Amino acid sequence: MDNVTPTRKKRTQRDYNLGFKLAVVDQVEKGELTYKQAQKIYGIQGRSTVLRWLRKHGKLDWSRSRISPMNPSQETPEQKIKRLEREPEDERLRNLLLNEMVDIMDREYGAGLRKKYLFQGARTLQGQGKVSLSRSCALFGLSRQGVYQRLKRRRMRQVELAPVKDLVQCVRKRLPRLRTRKLYHLLHEELRNLGIKLGRDGLFDYLRQQQLLIRPKKNYTKTTNSRHWMRKHPNRFADCALHRPEQAFVSDITYVETDEGAHYLSLVTDAFSRKIVGHKLSHEMKAADAIVALKQAIRNRLSSQPLLHHSDRGLQYCSSLYQGVLQKHQIQPSMTDGYDCYQNVLAERINGILKQEFLLYRCRTFAELSMLIEESVEAYNTLRPHLSLNMKTPQEVHEKASNREVLASSKLSTYFRTGQCN
Repeated sequence: MDNVTPTRKKRTQRDYNLGFKLAVVDQVEKGELTYKQAQKIYGIQGRSTVLRWLRKHGKLDWSRSRISPMNPSQETPEQKIKRLEREPEDERLRNLLLNEMVDIMDREYGAGLRKKYLFQGARTLQGQGKVSLSRSCALFGLSRQGVYQRLKRRRMRQVELAPVKDLVQCVRKRLPRLRTRKLYHLLHEELRNLGIKLGRDGLFDYLRQQQLLIRPKKNYTKTTNSRHWMRKHPNRFADCALHRPEQAFVSDITYVETDEGAHYLSLVTDAFSRKIVGHKLSHEMKAADAIVALKQAIRNRLSSQPLLHHSDRGLQYCSSLYQGVLQKHQIQPSMTDGYDCYQNVLAERINGILKQEFLLYRCRTFAELSMLIEESVEAYNTLRPHLSLNMKTPQEVHEKASNREVLASSKLSTYFRTGQCN
């Protein structure tokens, strides 16, 4: 089978959203890529496009050339003599320790490090004129033929897997911290069409080799004050068996920051489909801002069946303004028992997904953060699969189940209206 590496095509500014721009800026400022390398790898049109992103969104000063670090001071003759006298013994002890570590890994974990990396190490030393490949193989009891065969298989596998990195980067432009299991679910059909045999565990290994695995983040800021005199409601959500969308909404407020200061994001999520149905970014934690998110969720409803609203005991949710909106639309309130975040764990989980997988980079302004949140909510609802939804997206589950409910309700109304029940 001929392995054809897909060619990259040039793209325009409209093809990149704010989240992707911030990801490129972060890579360049961490030193993983130069701005010219980033422009070439991602096929970004224009010679100074990435540089403009750095000047607009970067945390470093890109208005002038970067200053190279100073050279280290020279050693004194006495220091140089001591270092040279110490080097042979240090080298002997280092080799002794490294050999013992390799033996332990080969013996206890079956790593096979000598077979895997002998050729690479021997070629490096051979190029430096220190040791030949034949001598290296003899020292470790291996044949040159076996080393070359292993190298050939490795190169063929690298050529076969070359398109995988492009596919992964394409998905992560919109879902930058999508974990490997969900990533495999999105890619396995495309891999099959390309004739690439790669299972889920193999994808884990490949991403580890390419340093593309996602490391979890931990972040927590308390935003709830449940010790107040306002009226509280019992926890009705705990006994609610979910079987349809718009049966229960869960709400919460999370904390986000920009260079301008602290901001607050109010979210309303459908408990069955995990879809974010309402959101509002504000400068303060006011009930009026939480009401904006609630009204957005109410406007987007597809059915008129009974609805439960669950939240913590924050001041915003206990206020007369918020409770008045729930009462006006005949929505039954439910609250946690005191300050127990595990009784509103679904809303907390949605907060974590947004902050750990989408809101990765600190924005400069409130307007910039607001744009990033709009993009993130859209990507979360329409692109990100959920394990709890059988690897479907929240939008897909919400619309499919809601349409089925509406159709059933319509058929039932027609049945009673035409008198077929008699």
